[in-house]
Amino acid sequence: MSKKHNRSNGSGGRASASVSVAAAAPKAAQASSGSDGPKRAEEPKGGSSRAPAIGTPRRERLAIVAGLRTPFAKQASAYRDLSAQDLARIVVRELVQRSEIDPKIIDLCVYGQVVPSVSAPNIAREVVLGTGLPKNIEAFSVSRACATSFQALTSAAESILAGQSTAAICGGADSSTDVPITVSRRLASALVDASKAKTLADKLRIFSKLSPRDLVPVPPAIKEPTTGLTMGESAEKMAREAGITRAAQDAFAHRSHSRASAAWKAGLFADEVMHVVPGPSFDKPIAEDNLVRHDSELSSYEKLRPAFDKKYGTVTAGNSSALTDGASALVVMSESKAKALGYTPLGYLRSWAYAALDPAGWMLMGPSYASPLALDRAGLTLKDMDLVDMHEAFAAQILCNVQAFGSRRFAEEKLGRSEAIGEIDDTRFNVHGGSLALGHPFAATGARMVTTVLRELKRRGGKFGLATACAAGGLGAAVVLEVGE
Repeated sequence: MSKKHNRSNGSGGRASASVSVAAAAPKAAQASSGSDGPKRAEEPKGGSSRAPAIGTPRRERLAIVAGLRTPFAKQASAYRDLSAQDLARIVVRELVQRSEIDPKIIDLCVYGQVVPSVSAPNIAREVVLGTGLPKNIEAFSVSRACATSFQALTSAAESILAGQSTAAICGGADSSTDVPITVSRRLASALVDASKAKTLADKLRIFSKLSPRDLVPVPPAIKEPTTGLTMGESAEKMAREAGITRAAQDAFAHRSHSRASAAWKAGLFADEVMHVVPGPSFDKPIAEDNLVRHDSELSSYEKLRPAFDKKYGTVTAGNSSALTDGASALVVMSESKAKALGYTPLGYLRSWAYAALDPAGWMLMGPSYASPLALDRAGLTLKDMDLVDMHEAFAAQILCNVQAFGSRRFAEEKLGRSEAIGEIDDTRFNVHGGSLALGHPFAATGARMVTTVLRELKRRGGKFGLATACAAGGLGAAVVLEVGE
């Protein structure tokens, strides 16, 4: 964002498939969006497509006036000594300073975190209290897995467009390094019982019943509670059933790293990524994402072993997004408020949609269900999009969704539509790489994508962009963005 008088701050091609996407993908998803008012009595599969876009005369547009993120860092590397709360405070403090927004007009903070913190369960409020912002700013936290900062953005939009708030800070942060380590159920029960015991002998008697195994810490499991499958195992399932080859996955991963490297070398991320000087030594500034392979060669991916199905698998560490630490944030307000204050927004939120499907099926297909809804609500089609940015959880997931976008059969059988969503133009798709290369701090990715898409639309002289993500639990999110009047 800049005020008018301010200076500026500093191939998705389809993979071959032996099994059709439509035949193997989950049945129709349910979809929801707080942006589009009540649903009609009859809806197509996948949710309503008839609700008006928030950019129509009946709805004022939400202005995204500034966006910023920290460099993303591999788990247990540059941000080893920083928590998600630390990273969130760092980026929000810097964003407010760069944007030169008067903190007094901010009256809402919506922030998210996926990896939970027992010490700070409401990270949004900690952001307000820890950044010097007015303490009367209302704050609440959200979580929608990998689509968390999309949720933060749209929750802020709902409040502002309903006239309940004036301006908001929204975004998300996660640390895969600072994860909560729990204890066994038996040890937890013993600790509770011991806290009620009256004598030392009673306490010792309680603990004497424990075995050494009960004392071993329990790391968090990255599995679906309902299916017991990790996201990587779900990606393997999708790749196998859709006929997505190892070669296609490796090629897409190489594409992501190559494009991200080119973007960094060209300085395209300079205005959207701040520098961080982490403690305790404060002597090593972090200026770039440290997961990007600047020397990426396709042959190097072929050497990696499968990470989930050790014998027959095709999903590897090289074609999967890595556990990552980082934070991102946006400043948003109504279009009229932005104009009254003299701001030139990065762009506008035109519409949004969320969708859900059975995680026991093709869990990571959320973009293929949420995107057509968001496009309908914007009154646009995929052909109108100058940019498409899809979260890269796994190369397999990306290639399955690219297939589905172009499949009429998928549209008919899973979405209740007569036409495919549309073929994705490789020259407009994840043009600066994505989560495979940049990293994926779960709650921060959505806001990163929004900022990148809006800035790139302006660079290209484009008008509309689609940002979309899959998320754990079989969820999907999509937002349609626009720049200009």
